[in-house]
Amino acid sequence: MLSAVTKVLADHQANIRYVDLHSAGDLAEIYFEFSLDQPEKPLVADLRRLDGVVSLEEIPSFAKIYGKRIIVMGGGAQVGQVALGAIAEADRHNIRGERISVDTIPLVGEQELAAAVRAAARLPRVKLLVLAGSLMGGAISEAVEEVRRNGLYVISLNMAGSVPDAADLVVSDPVQAGVMAVMAIADTATFDLIRQQKRRY
Repeated sequence: MLSAVTKVLADHQANIRYVDLHSAGDLAEIYFEFSLDQPEKPLVADLRRLDGVVSLEEIPSFAKIYGKRIIVMGGGAQVGQVALGAIAEADRHNIRGERISVDTIPLVGEQELAAAVRAAARLPRVKLLVLAGSLMGGAISEAVEEVRRNGLYVISLNMAGSVPDAADLVVSDPVQAGVMAVMAIADTATFDLIRQQKRRY
């Protein structure tokens, strides 16, 4: 089915931006985000005619519903405090029309955190990563440098280890780190993370 559906999209010169596939009982649901430079009705009609298509629904994109994402990872207590600041600040901007969501993952271990940092850059809509802990370095710092080269912003709490030196910004207070993370990616804020790079607060 995935092959058949993508062929129809390709035949109509649709630019596929995101695909999600998951099981729904005996059936599978395929979610596509794509752009189209022509009327969509012919494409939708061709999709409905495919053998195996049970139903088709047009829905708002994840970007319109959930918006930009911030991921907070590290020690549980620090993650919770960063999330507290980020969620409170995101609420303020979302009331004004933004869509910013905050994800958390309490996690320990150098290799585990390094893998999670690299994986965060592959997740859809992630704009910024906050590393919240008391000691991070080694492989985690290498992962931070990699994702920063690929355009993902990283804020670090002021902690032992080499991660603060690798991050874009270092903030001592975890609640303030969460607030600044949201301000850095919000369209309704004037905080410019580029101008703050390599600063410590």
